[in-house]
Amino acid sequence: MSTQQRGGPLQGVRVLELTKVWAGPYVGKLLAYLGAEVIRVESEGSLDVTRTFGVDDIDNAPGWQSVNPQKLSVQINMKSEEGIKLILDLVGECDILVENLRPGAVKRLGLGYETVKAANPEIIYVSMGMWGSDGPLAYQTGYAPCFAALGGISALVGHEPGAPEGMNTRYADSTFGAAAAYAALVALLHRKRSGVGQFVDVSAVECMSSMISDSIMDYALNGVVHECDGNRHPEMAPHGVYPARGGEWVSIAAANGKQWAGLAECMGKPELARDPRFATLADRKANEDELDEMIAVWTAGCCPMELVTKLQKRGVSAAKSQSSLDLIADPHLWVREFYRDVTDPDGNSKPTLGPSWEMSRPAQLGDAAPRLGQHNAYILGEILGLSGEEQETLRASGVTR
Repeated sequence: MSTQQRGGPLQGVRVLELTKVWAGPYVGKLLAYLGAEVIRVESEGSLDVTRTFGVDDIDNAPGWQSVNPQKLSVQINMKSEEGIKLILDLVGECDILVENLRPGAVKRLGLGYETVKAANPEIIYVSMGMWGSDGPLAYQTGYAPCFAALGGISALVGHEPGAPEGMNTRYADSTFGAAAAYAALVALLHRKRSGVGQFVDVSAVECMSSMISDSIMDYALNGVVHECDGNRHPEMAPHGVYPARGGEWVSIAAANGKQWAGLAECMGKPELARDPRFATLADRKANEDELDEMIAVWTAGCCPMELVTKLQKRGVSAAKSQSSLDLIADPHLWVREFYRDVTDPDGNSKPTLGPSWEMSRPAQLGDAAPRLGQHNAYILGEILGLSGEEQETLRASGVTR
C-alpha cells in the first residue's frame, strides 16, 4: 500500500471518510494531523453543509476550511451502484473507514460493516451515531445540541439559581470526534499486534456523559443531583470570571493557599489570606459569594491586561477573556504553533488551527482543505488503477461527479 508520505506516527495509514458536518470530519482531521492519508468521499449531489452554509464558493467556506485541512477529496456518487463498487474497491486500499451518516444509511447503501469487512477483512470500521449503532434508540439521529443535552452536560451549564443555559455546540461535536479518533487509534494498535480489524461503535451521548462522570457517580452512589454553578470549581476558590475596565472580563483561579495569598497581596489586602472567612479552601468555599463580590469590586476598575500580568507574576492563574480577534492576534498562540499557515489549491496562504499536541517527529502540515474532487485523478488513477478513459466514462455518467 502506497500513501503520501508526510511523516508522523500514522505515516503509511490510509483513512476513508464517509462523513458529514463536524464530528465525523473532525476524526479525519485529527488522524491527518498525525500523518495519515485521509480521503474524503463527496459528490455534487450531496454536498456537505459546511461547504454551502452562507457562502457561494463551496471550496472556500469557513466551516469547510476549518475541519478539513490536509485531506484529499474524491467525487463518488454513493447513490449509484457503480459508485458503491468504487468505494468498496477503495476500502480494499484503506486501513480505517469512518462514517457518521444517518442511522441505517450505510447499510441501505450497501456499505455496512459486514459488506466492508468482506472487501477488507482487516479494516477498522468506525461507526459514529448519537446513541451508537445498536439498542432501542439507535434509530434516532441528532446534532451537537442533542448530544450535549441527552448526555447531561447542558443541564450543568448555567448560573445558580437560574435554569440551564446549554452547552456550546462545537464542544459536543469535537469531543465526540476526538473520542472516535482515539478509539480508531486503539483499534489500529490492536490490529498491529493481532492482525485483526475491528468494528468500533461510538455513541455521542455516551461520550458526553463521560465528561461529567463525577456528577453521575455522585448521584448513583450518594443521590446528589448537581445544579448549575456557573464558573465555580469544587477544588478551587476563588474560581471565576470577573468584570474589568472597558467592559472586559478576566478569569482568576486560586488552586492553593499560596495562590490565594498572592491574589490577596495583589488586591492590596494581604490580611485576607489570614481572615478566618477565607483562610482555608473550605472557608473560602463556604463564603464564596462574599469572596466573589469582593474580588469583582476590585477588578472592575482595573485594566485587564495589566491585572493579568500582575497576577501571573505572583503565580496566580489569570487570563483576559478573549474575543475571536483577541485569540487570532495572541502572540503566545502563534509562537506555540496553535495556529499554522497552510496553502490552498490556488497557492494562497491562510491560517488554520494546528494540532493540540507537540511531537518530536510530527507530521508535516501544509495543505488547506481541498477543492471538491481535487484528487480524483490520484485516487481513481494511482490508487485504484483506473485508466484515463475509464475515469472519463465514470465522470460522464455521473458516477464520479
